Amino acid sequence: MTVDETRSGAGAGTGTGGASGTASDPPSSAYPTPHHAVDHTAEPTDDPLAIRLEQLILGADRRYTPFQAARTAGVSMELASRFWRAMGFADIGQAKALTEADVLALRRLAGLVEAGLLSEPMAVQVARSTGQTTARLAEWQIDSFLEGLTEPPEPGMTRTEVTYPLVELLLPELEEFLVYVWRRQLAAATGRVVQAADDEEMVDRRLAVGFADLVGFTRLTRRLEEEELGELVEAFETTAADLVAAHGGRLIKTLGDEVLFAADDAGTAAEISLRLIETMAGDETMPALRVGIAFGTVTTRMGDVFGTTVNLASRLTSIAPKDAVLVDGAFAEELARAGDAPVSEAQAAQDALAAEKEGEEPGPAAKYRFQLQPMWQRPVRGLGVVEPWLLHRREA
Repeated sequence: MTVDETRSGAGAGTGTGGASGTASDPPSSAYPTPHHAVDHTAEPTDDPLAIRLEQLILGADRRYTPFQAARTAGVSMELASRFWRAMGFADIGQAKALTEADVLALRRLAGLVEAGLLSEPMAVQVARSTGQTTARLAEWQIDSFLEGLTEPPEPGMTRTEVTYPLVELLLPELEEFLVYVWRRQLAAATGRVVQAADDEEMVDRRLAVGFADLVGFTRLTRRLEEEELGELVEAFETTAADLVAAHGGRLIKTLGDEVLFAADDAGTAAEISLRLIETMAGDETMPALRVGIAFGTVTTRMGDVFGTTVNLASRLTSIAPKDAVLVDGAFAEELARAGDAPVSEAQAAQDALAAEKEGEEPGPAAKYRFQLQPMWQRPVRGLGVVEPWLLHRREA
Protein backbone atom coordinates (compact mmCIF):
# COMPACT_ATOMS: atom_id res chain seq x y z
CA MET A 1 0.00 0.00 0.00
CA THR A 2 1.38 3.37 -0.98
CA VAL A 3 1.78 5.76 1.92
CA ASP A 4 0.13 9.07 1.20
CA GLU A 5 2.19 12.21 1.43
CA THR A 6 0.95 15.45 2.90
CA ARG A 7 0.20 18.07 0.30
CA SER A 8 1.31 21.05 2.31
CA GLY A 9 4.23 19.61 4.24
CA ALA A 10 2.86 20.70 7.61
CA GLY A 11 3.57 18.00 10.13
CA ALA A 12 5.68 16.33 7.48
CA GLY A 13 8.22 13.68 8.24
CA THR A 14 11.88 14.37 8.04
CA GLY A 15 15.03 13.42 6.32
CA THR A 16 18.08 12.93 8.43
CA GLY A 17 20.99 13.82 6.30
CA GLY A 18 20.07 16.86 4.23
CA ALA A 19 22.33 19.85 3.92
CA SER A 20 21.86 22.06 6.90
CA GLY A 21 22.06 25.80 6.42
CA THR A 22 21.37 26.72 10.05
CA ALA A 23 23.51 26.45 13.14
CA SER A 24 20.90 24.30 14.85
CA ASP A 25 20.93 21.53 12.25
CA PRO A 26 22.75 18.32 13.23
CA PRO A 27 25.98 17.14 11.64
CA SER A 28 25.34 14.28 9.24
CA SER A 29 27.40 11.87 11.34
CA ALA A 30 25.35 12.52 14.47
CA TYR A 31 22.12 11.30 12.90
CA PRO A 32 23.03 8.89 10.10
CA THR A 33 20.66 8.27 7.23
CA PRO A 34 18.45 5.22 7.89
CA HIS A 35 19.04 2.03 5.95
CA HIS A 36 16.49 3.01 3.29
CA ALA A 37 16.89 5.92 0.90
CA VAL A 38 15.54 9.30 1.91
CA ASP A 39 13.86 11.66 -0.56
CA HIS A 40 14.53 15.29 0.27
CA THR A 41 12.65 16.67 -2.72
CA ALA A 42 9.21 16.83 -1.12
CA GLU A 43 9.52 20.43 0.02
CA PRO A 44 6.63 22.27 1.70
CA THR A 45 4.58 24.50 -0.53
CA ASP A 46 5.03 28.27 -0.61
CA ASP A 47 1.60 28.92 -2.11
CA PRO A 48 0.04 31.74 -0.01
CA LEU A 49 -3.47 30.22 0.10
CA ALA A 50 -2.12 26.76 0.94
CA ILE A 51 -0.12 28.27 3.82
CA ARG A 52 -3.19 30.16 5.09
CA LEU A 53 -5.25 26.96 4.97
CA GLU A 54 -2.49 25.06 6.73
CA GLN A 55 -2.39 27.65 9.52
CA LEU A 56 -6.18 27.54 9.81
CA ILE A 57 -6.31 23.75 10.07
CA LEU A 58 -3.29 23.29 12.32
CA GLY A 59 -3.98 26.36 14.41
CA ALA A 60 -0.32 27.39 14.43
CA ASP A 61 2.42 28.83 12.27
CA ARG A 62 5.42 26.98 10.91
CA ARG A 63 8.15 27.26 13.50
CA TYR A 64 10.50 24.26 13.55
CA THR A 65 12.71 22.29 11.25
CA PRO A 66 12.36 18.53 11.76
CA PHE A 67 15.58 18.45 13.80
CA GLN A 68 14.45 21.35 15.97
CA ALA A 69 11.06 19.69 16.55
CA ALA A 70 12.67 16.39 17.55
CA ARG A 71 15.14 18.14 19.88
CA THR A 72 12.38 20.25 21.48
CA ALA A 73 10.30 17.11 22.04
CA GLY A 74 13.27 15.31 23.55
CA VAL A 75 13.14 12.58 20.90
CA SER A 76 16.02 11.28 18.79
CA MET A 77 15.94 12.26 15.16
CA GLU A 78 15.88 8.60 14.17
CA LEU A 79 12.77 7.86 16.25
CA ALA A 80 11.05 11.07 15.12
CA SER A 81 11.64 10.06 11.49
CA ARG A 82 10.17 6.61 12.14
CA PHE A 83 7.05 8.15 13.68
CA TRP A 84 6.58 10.70 10.90
CA ARG A 85 7.06 8.15 8.13
CA ALA A 86 4.69 5.75 9.86
CA MET A 87 2.07 8.50 9.88
CA GLY A 88 2.55 8.88 6.12
CA PHE A 89 4.24 12.28 6.12
CA ALA A 90 6.67 13.16 3.36
CA ASP A 91 10.38 13.67 3.98
CA ILE A 92 11.09 17.41 3.81
CA GLY A 93 14.80 17.63 4.55
CA GLN A 94 15.35 20.40 7.09
CA ALA A 95 12.76 22.90 5.91
CA LYS A 96 11.03 24.94 8.62
CA ALA A 97 7.55 23.47 8.32
CA LEU A 98 6.56 22.03 11.70
CA THR A 99 4.46 23.48 14.52
CA GLU A 100 3.94 23.10 18.25
CA ALA A 101 1.37 20.41 17.49
CA ASP A 102 4.08 18.28 15.83
CA VAL A 103 6.30 18.66 18.89
CA LEU A 104 3.43 17.70 21.22
CA ALA A 105 2.57 14.62 19.14
CA LEU A 106 6.19 13.43 19.33
CA ARG A 107 6.25 13.96 23.09
CA ARG A 108 3.06 11.98 23.54
CA LEU A 109 4.17 8.98 21.49
CA ALA A 110 7.63 8.94 23.04
CA GLY A 111 6.09 9.38 26.50
CA LEU A 112 3.92 6.29 26.03
CA VAL A 113 7.07 4.33 25.22
CA GLU A 114 9.05 5.75 28.13
CA ALA A 115 6.20 4.99 30.54
CA GLY A 116 6.14 1.37 29.38
CA LEU A 117 2.56 1.63 28.14
CA LEU A 118 3.63 0.88 24.57
CA SER A 119 6.70 -0.75 23.12
CA GLU A 120 8.50 1.25 20.46
CA PRO A 121 7.31 -1.06 17.63
CA MET A 122 3.75 -0.77 18.95
CA ALA A 123 3.98 3.03 19.05
CA VAL A 124 5.10 2.97 15.41
CA GLN A 125 2.11 0.72 14.59
CA VAL A 126 -0.21 3.19 16.33
CA ALA A 127 1.25 5.99 14.24
CA ARG A 128 0.95 3.95 11.02
CA SER A 129 -2.63 2.77 11.57
CA THR A 130 -3.77 6.26 12.54
CA GLY A 131 -1.96 7.86 9.62
CA GLN A 132 -3.29 5.44 7.01
CA THR A 133 -6.86 5.68 8.24
CA THR A 134 -6.98 9.45 8.57
CA ALA A 135 -5.11 10.04 5.30
CA ARG A 136 -7.82 8.21 3.37
CA LEU A 137 -10.52 10.01 5.34
CA ALA A 138 -8.99 13.44 4.76
CA GLU A 139 -8.53 12.83 1.02
CA TRP A 140 -12.13 11.68 0.66
CA GLN A 141 -13.52 14.61 2.63
CA ILE A 142 -11.61 17.25 0.74
CA ASP A 143 -12.36 15.68 -2.64
CA SER A 144 -16.05 15.39 -1.81
CA PHE A 145 -16.47 18.81 -0.21
CA LEU A 146 -14.52 20.69 -2.83
CA GLU A 147 -16.28 18.87 -5.66
CA GLY A 148 -19.79 19.16 -4.27
CA LEU A 149 -19.84 22.18 -1.99
CA THR A 150 -17.67 24.81 -3.58
CA GLU A 151 -19.82 26.02 -6.42
CA PRO A 152 -19.12 29.76 -6.50
CA PRO A 153 -21.94 31.64 -4.74
CA GLU A 154 -21.31 34.61 -6.99
CA PRO A 155 -20.30 34.71 -10.66
CA GLY A 156 -16.60 35.16 -11.13
CA MET A 157 -15.55 33.62 -7.79
CA THR A 158 -13.01 30.84 -8.06
CA ARG A 159 -12.97 27.60 -6.13
CA THR A 160 -9.82 28.85 -4.46
CA GLU A 161 -11.71 31.85 -3.04
CA VAL A 162 -14.46 29.59 -1.69
CA THR A 163 -12.19 26.99 -0.09
CA TYR A 164 -10.94 28.99 2.91
CA PRO A 165 -14.34 30.01 4.35
CA LEU A 166 -15.69 26.51 3.68
CA VAL A 167 -12.89 24.83 5.61
CA GLU A 168 -13.21 27.44 8.35
CA LEU A 169 -16.88 26.50 8.83
CA LEU A 170 -16.47 22.72 8.54
CA LEU A 171 -13.31 22.22 10.59
CA PRO A 172 -14.69 22.38 14.17
CA GLU A 173 -17.76 20.33 13.29
CA LEU A 174 -15.78 17.60 11.53
CA GLU A 175 -13.26 17.46 14.36
CA GLU A 176 -15.95 16.92 16.99
CA PHE A 177 -17.69 14.32 14.84
CA LEU A 178 -14.44 12.42 14.20
CA VAL A 179 -13.70 12.16 17.93
CA TYR A 180 -17.27 11.04 18.63
CA VAL A 181 -17.20 8.24 16.04
CA TRP A 182 -13.72 7.14 17.16
CA ARG A 183 -14.83 6.89 20.79
CA ARG A 184 -17.90 4.90 19.79
CA GLN A 185 -15.82 2.50 17.70
CA LEU A 186 -13.21 2.21 20.45
CA ALA A 187 -15.90 1.36 23.00
CA ALA A 188 -17.31 -1.36 20.73
CA ALA A 189 -13.89 -2.84 19.98
CA THR A 190 -12.90 -2.81 23.66
CA GLY A 191 -16.14 -4.54 24.57
CA ARG A 192 -15.42 -7.34 22.11
CA VAL A 193 -11.93 -7.83 23.52
CA VAL A 194 -12.92 -8.01 27.19
CA GLN A 195 -15.59 -10.58 26.34
CA ALA A 196 -13.02 -12.87 24.74
CA ALA A 197 -12.79 -16.29 26.38
CA ASP A 198 -9.05 -16.07 27.02
CA ASP A 199 -6.00 -13.95 26.30
CA GLU A 200 -5.14 -15.82 23.10
CA GLU A 201 -8.62 -15.16 21.71
CA MET A 202 -8.05 -11.42 22.06
CA VAL A 203 -5.61 -11.58 19.13
CA ASP A 204 -6.37 -14.87 17.37
CA ARG A 205 -10.14 -15.06 17.39
CA ARG A 206 -12.72 -17.36 15.86
CA LEU A 207 -14.79 -15.33 13.45
CA ALA A 208 -16.95 -15.67 10.38
CA VAL A 209 -15.23 -13.88 7.51
CA GLY A 210 -16.95 -13.07 4.24
CA PHE A 211 -16.12 -11.54 0.87
CA ALA A 212 -18.82 -10.06 -1.36
CA ASP A 213 -17.73 -9.61 -4.98
CA LEU A 214 -19.40 -7.94 -7.95
CA VAL A 215 -19.55 -10.37 -10.89
CA GLY A 216 -18.17 -9.19 -14.22
CA PHE A 217 -16.71 -5.97 -12.83
CA THR A 218 -13.72 -6.07 -15.19
CA ARG A 219 -16.04 -6.05 -18.20
CA LEU A 220 -17.96 -3.16 -16.70
CA THR A 221 -14.80 -1.07 -16.47
CA ARG A 222 -14.48 -1.29 -20.24
CA ARG A 223 -18.11 -0.31 -20.89
CA LEU A 224 -18.84 2.44 -18.38
CA GLU A 225 -17.54 5.96 -18.27
CA GLU A 226 -15.29 6.76 -15.31
CA GLU A 227 -17.96 8.81 -13.56
CA GLU A 228 -20.57 6.06 -13.99
CA LEU A 229 -18.13 3.45 -12.70
CA GLY A 230 -17.32 5.60 -9.68
CA GLU A 231 -21.01 6.02 -8.89
CA LEU A 232 -21.60 2.27 -9.15
CA VAL A 233 -18.70 1.45 -6.82
CA GLU A 234 -19.81 4.09 -4.32
CA ALA A 235 -23.39 2.76 -4.36
CA PHE A 236 -22.13 -0.81 -3.82
CA GLU A 237 -19.80 0.16 -0.97
CA THR A 238 -22.48 2.30 0.70
CA THR A 239 -25.12 -0.43 0.48
CA ALA A 240 -22.71 -3.09 1.75
CA ALA A 241 -21.49 -0.93 4.62
CA ASP A 242 -25.05 -0.12 5.71
CA LEU A 243 -26.21 -3.75 5.62
CA VAL A 244 -23.14 -5.09 7.41
CA ALA A 245 -23.46 -2.52 10.20
CA ALA A 246 -27.24 -2.83 10.53
CA HIS A 247 -27.09 -6.59 11.08
CA GLY A 248 -24.25 -6.62 13.59
CA GLY A 249 -21.18 -7.27 11.43
CA ARG A 250 -18.03 -5.24 10.88
CA LEU A 251 -16.87 -3.94 7.55
CA ILE A 252 -13.13 -4.65 7.43
CA LYS A 253 -12.34 -2.95 4.13
CA THR A 254 -13.61 -2.16 0.66
CA LEU A 255 -11.68 -3.02 -2.50
CA GLY A 256 -13.73 -1.35 -5.20
CA ASP A 257 -15.66 -4.32 -6.56
CA GLU A 258 -15.29 -6.34 -3.36
CA VAL A 259 -15.94 -5.89 0.35
CA LEU A 260 -14.53 -7.86 3.26
CA PHE A 261 -16.66 -8.20 6.41
CA ALA A 262 -16.55 -10.19 9.64
CA ALA A 263 -19.00 -11.27 12.33
CA ASP A 264 -18.64 -12.91 15.71
CA ASP A 265 -21.07 -15.70 14.88
CA ALA A 266 -22.09 -17.64 11.80
CA GLY A 267 -25.76 -16.68 12.01
CA THR A 268 -24.97 -12.97 11.76
CA ALA A 269 -22.65 -13.52 8.79
CA ALA A 270 -25.26 -15.68 7.05
CA GLU A 271 -27.94 -13.02 7.46
CA ILE A 272 -25.61 -10.30 6.16
CA SER A 273 -24.59 -12.31 3.11
CA LEU A 274 -28.14 -13.20 2.09
CA ARG A 275 -29.31 -9.62 2.64
CA LEU A 276 -26.50 -8.44 0.35
CA ILE A 277 -27.55 -10.87 -2.36
CA GLU A 278 -31.25 -9.99 -2.03
CA THR A 279 -30.63 -6.23 -2.01
CA MET A 280 -28.30 -6.22 -5.00
CA ALA A 281 -30.60 -8.52 -6.97
CA GLY A 282 -33.39 -6.00 -6.48
CA ASP A 283 -31.34 -3.18 -7.99
CA GLU A 284 -31.35 -3.25 -11.79
CA THR A 285 -28.34 -0.94 -11.96
CA MET A 286 -26.15 -3.40 -10.08
CA PRO A 287 -24.36 -6.44 -11.51
CA ALA A 288 -24.80 -9.85 -9.90
CA LEU A 289 -23.11 -10.51 -6.56
CA ARG A 290 -21.42 -13.59 -5.13
CA VAL A 291 -20.36 -14.21 -1.53
CA GLY A 292 -17.95 -16.63 0.11
CA ILE A 293 -17.77 -17.17 3.87
CA ALA A 294 -15.48 -19.24 6.09
CA PHE A 295 -15.42 -19.71 9.86
CA GLY A 296 -12.33 -20.21 11.97
CA THR A 297 -9.35 -18.65 13.68
CA VAL A 298 -8.41 -15.21 12.40
CA THR A 299 -5.47 -13.00 13.27
CA THR A 300 -6.33 -9.32 13.57
CA ARG A 301 -3.76 -6.57 12.98
CA MET A 302 -4.34 -2.82 12.53
CA GLY A 303 -8.03 -3.32 11.84
CA ASP A 304 -7.43 -5.97 9.17
CA VAL A 305 -7.79 -9.75 9.32
CA PHE A 306 -5.36 -12.43 8.16
CA GLY A 307 -4.96 -16.16 8.08
CA THR A 308 -6.15 -19.34 6.42
CA THR A 309 -9.80 -18.59 7.21
CA VAL A 310 -9.60 -15.31 5.29
CA ASN A 311 -7.84 -16.99 2.36
CA LEU A 312 -10.48 -19.72 2.25
CA ALA A 313 -13.31 -17.17 2.23
CA SER A 314 -11.63 -15.43 -0.70
CA ARG A 315 -11.26 -18.69 -2.65
CA LEU A 316 -14.89 -19.64 -1.99
CA THR A 317 -15.99 -16.29 -3.36
CA SER A 318 -14.08 -16.88 -6.59
CA ILE A 319 -15.91 -20.17 -7.22
CA ALA A 320 -19.35 -19.17 -5.94
CA PRO A 321 -22.20 -19.00 -8.49
CA LYS A 322 -23.61 -15.55 -9.16
CA ASP A 323 -26.30 -14.37 -6.74
CA ALA A 324 -25.31 -17.14 -4.35
CA VAL A 325 -23.50 -17.64 -1.05
CA LEU A 326 -20.91 -20.40 -0.69
CA VAL A 327 -19.63 -21.40 2.78
CA ASP A 328 -17.08 -23.85 4.12
CA GLY A 329 -17.71 -26.93 6.25
CA ALA A 330 -16.72 -25.24 9.51
CA PHE A 331 -19.25 -22.48 8.87
CA ALA A 332 -21.96 -25.04 8.13
CA GLU A 333 -21.16 -26.89 11.37
CA GLU A 334 -21.28 -23.64 13.35
CA LEU A 335 -24.72 -22.79 11.93
CA ALA A 336 -25.99 -26.24 12.91
CA ARG A 337 -24.43 -26.05 16.37
CA ALA A 338 -26.14 -22.72 17.03
CA GLY A 339 -29.51 -24.08 15.85
CA ASP A 340 -29.69 -21.71 12.86
CA ALA A 341 -29.70 -24.55 10.31
CA PRO A 342 -30.51 -28.27 10.53
CA VAL A 343 -27.74 -30.83 10.49
CA SER A 344 -29.51 -32.25 7.43
CA GLU A 345 -32.76 -31.54 5.66
CA ALA A 346 -33.80 -35.18 6.02
CA GLN A 347 -33.49 -34.97 9.80
CA ALA A 348 -35.37 -31.68 9.88
CA ALA A 349 -38.24 -33.21 7.87
CA GLN A 350 -38.39 -36.25 10.16
CA ASP A 351 -38.54 -34.05 13.27
CA ALA A 352 -41.31 -31.91 11.81
CA LEU A 353 -43.32 -34.97 10.73
CA ALA A 354 -42.97 -36.62 14.13
CA ALA A 355 -44.12 -33.48 15.90
CA GLU A 356 -47.13 -33.17 13.58
CA LYS A 357 -48.22 -36.78 14.16
CA GLU A 358 -48.09 -36.35 17.90
CA GLY A 359 -50.03 -33.12 17.76
CA GLU A 360 -47.20 -31.17 19.30
CA GLU A 361 -46.01 -27.69 18.53
CA PRO A 362 -43.63 -27.57 15.58
CA GLY A 363 -40.15 -28.57 16.63
CA PRO A 364 -36.87 -26.77 16.12
CA ALA A 365 -37.10 -27.29 12.35
CA ALA A 366 -39.74 -24.56 12.13
CA LYS A 367 -37.34 -22.14 13.78
CA TYR A 368 -34.40 -22.75 11.47
CA ARG A 369 -33.45 -19.58 9.59
CA PHE A 370 -31.15 -21.10 6.98
CA GLN A 371 -30.76 -24.08 4.73
CA LEU A 372 -27.49 -25.68 3.62
CA GLN A 373 -27.03 -27.59 0.38
CA PRO A 374 -23.86 -29.69 0.12
CA MET A 375 -21.78 -29.31 -3.03
CA TRP A 376 -19.19 -31.58 -4.59
CA GLN A 377 -15.80 -31.56 -2.96
CA ARG A 378 -13.23 -29.70 -5.00
CA PRO A 379 -9.58 -28.69 -4.78
CA VAL A 380 -8.96 -25.06 -3.86
CA ARG A 381 -5.65 -23.54 -4.80
CA GLY A 382 -3.28 -23.47 -1.87
CA LEU A 383 -5.80 -24.95 0.59
CA GLY A 384 -6.33 -28.53 -0.58
CA VAL A 385 -9.73 -30.17 -1.02
CA VAL A 386 -12.75 -28.43 0.53
CA GLU A 387 -16.44 -29.30 0.71
CA PRO A 388 -18.42 -26.11 0.07
CA TRP A 389 -22.07 -25.62 0.93
CA LEU A 390 -24.63 -23.38 -0.72
CA LEU A 391 -26.42 -21.21 1.83
CA HIS A 392 -30.12 -20.37 1.34
CA ARG A 393 -32.74 -18.64 3.39
CA ARG A 394 -35.16 -21.27 4.70
CA GLU A 395 -38.71 -20.97 3.47
CA ALA A 396 -41.17 -20.07 6.19
